[in-house]
Amino acid sequence: MKKLSVPLHSKVHVWMDAIGFRLNGSQTNYKDNITTRHYFFETFNFFEKLKNNDPNSSKFLCFDAYGESMPVKSLLDLQTAFFENISQL
Repeated sequence: MKKLSVPLHSKVHVWMDAIGFRLNGSQTNYKDNITTRHYFFETFNFFEKLKNNDPNSSKFLCFDAYGESMPVKSLLDLQTAFFENISQL
């Protein structure tokens, strides 16, 4: 039986919609065909990079409660950074 896995892009966007993140800005580098999107909620910001507008190639970068950048390898990484940031308010 084939194992179905939901890509990180889908998981993150479903969670973002549930929380209420907003798209702050989007920039496209046409030479490299990379789109960078900046999302925010209250004091929490993170970035999504897409190559060739392919959701499977998306990479996320967020910041922890101390302002250090951290790559997002799972939805849990993003949620942990988000709730630590919100708890600092």
